[in-house]
Amino acid sequence: MGKSALCQLGQYLRRFMVLATLSVVAACSGPQESKAAPYAAYVMDARTGETLYSENADTRLHPASLTKMMTLYITFSEIEAGNVSLDTMITVSKNAAAQPPSRLGLKAGQKIQLRYLIRAAAVKSANDAAAAIGDYFEGTPEKWGARMTRTAKQLGMKNSTFKNANGLTAKGHLSTAHDMSIMGRHLFYDYPQYYNIFSRRSTDAGMATVANTNRKFLDQYKGADGIKTGYTGPAGFNLTASAERDGVRIIATVFGGTSTPMRNAKMTELLDLGFRKAQKGSGSQQPIAPTYSADQELVAQADTGAESGTEMEEEGGGGPAKTIRLVMAVSSSPRPNARPVHDPVAVAAVEQAGNAMADDIAGALAEATAEPAPDSLEAQAVELAAVEAPAELSIKATAANPQSVQLVSAPAKPKHKAPIYDEALVVAQAEEPAAEEVVTNVSTSGGKGYGINIGRFNSYGEADRILMKTLLSENATLGDALRKVVQKSGGFDANFLGLSQKEADLACRRLQARGVTCFTMGS
Repeated sequence: MGKSALCQLGQYLRRFMVLATLSVVAACSGPQESKAAPYAAYVMDARTGETLYSENADTRLHPASLTKMMTLYITFSEIEAGNVSLDTMITVSKNAAAQPPSRLGLKAGQKIQLRYLIRAAAVKSANDAAAAIGDYFEGTPEKWGARMTRTAKQLGMKNSTFKNANGLTAKGHLSTAHDMSIMGRHLFYDYPQYYNIFSRRSTDAGMATVANTNRKFLDQYKGADGIKTGYTGPAGFNLTASAERDGVRIIATVFGGTSTPMRNAKMTELLDLGFRKAQKGSGSQQPIAPTYSADQELVAQADTGAESGTEMEEEGGGGPAKTIRLVMAVSSSPRPNARPVHDPVAVAAVEQAGNAMADDIAGALAEATAEPAPDSLEAQAVELAAVEAPAELSIKATAANPQSVQLVSAPAKPKHKAPIYDEALVVAQAEEPAAEEVVTNVSTSGGKGYGINIGRFNSYGEADRILMKTLLSENATLGDALRKVVQKSGGFDANFLGLSQKEADLACRRLQARGVTCFTMGS
């Protein structure tokens, strides 16, 4: 073979190798099936928490974006506690703005309403939105992860530890198919007023309209209404799903799917299995939502290693835990102030002032509670409110301080959860004849621009009755408010308007302390 032929052969071989290399790179750069992630599955009767199927379900694996269910659960608890509202403006942290896709496109220093971050995290599975929520509440991903881990333990998620708000792969950030099904069950039962966000095919996230990452499964499986997808290379294609048929609700979780179609097909099999095995007439035993207090939070931080959380071994858990002892001994015991010298004249003056104040309040209450004229609008409203056995009002003057007169009300049982935070309800409700917006009280608020909403109800009468009942039980903060029933596409909103921001916040806190859920509205 001549020199010229050898040169041509060498050039041909080099070109062939270049083309082969480019072909391999192109093949690897496209969407690939996940082959390495371990598989796990779990099926639960959501009504009772009964296990219907389990495969590798307690093995600690990478949860990916299923993590965002916990971020949203804690966020809902903060809203219900009155610490934030859906309108709270969140400043985006540098950490949140630097998160990789999937993302909403947030910029560091940007301000955005909490409601939009919730929608982006739940529907689009936006990593930057979830991180912005965690950083707002706890300051750093580490502190937020520790809080998520503590909450998981309170919910019975025994094998879960979290390191960030969005589920991006991190050492020690692990959960199980069993635990994520428990998480889904608590979301459904503890916060039903927010649960419909997980079934929306798309939603307004403030900066853009975003599509649901789970919309294909929601469309193809009858009765499916959530909950959350997840994907990373180490995790594979994950999904926690919930569906209801004929009064039976099944929750199932898949870890380690090799593709979206495979994951959805496997979830279809698991839910079908669940509906076959679940007893049709089984009663419902709802999970118990955890309650929080400052003391419990301190103890929880001590038990989980304070800010950083307790590090568990990556395979199987059970690593050593850091122990923190809280010193509760009293360091000092100051002597109380001396009792003032008894002055009969001063005591008489205080008693006289207290009696006069009590008489004034009693007169105002008598006027407010006097029977209205027959067939008047107010008489009809009072008659409707009486059906619900409204709380009783009374006057209480303490013996130690006659001038301190309190308006005491017996607690009333809540009848309705807080409204969905969007005016569009996913679940269609029976339509009623259009009702004209009616003001049921005269405003003396002086044009204050804030109010509160205490629920959305199926009929005008029910909303008006709840307003009357709430006013009777919370007259101290709502006595000057404007009662208004407003018809919406999904029902009738019960609102108190004409409050200052301080008055609205105080009213909501007092109602929430008695188990009545509400949220503030601002002008």
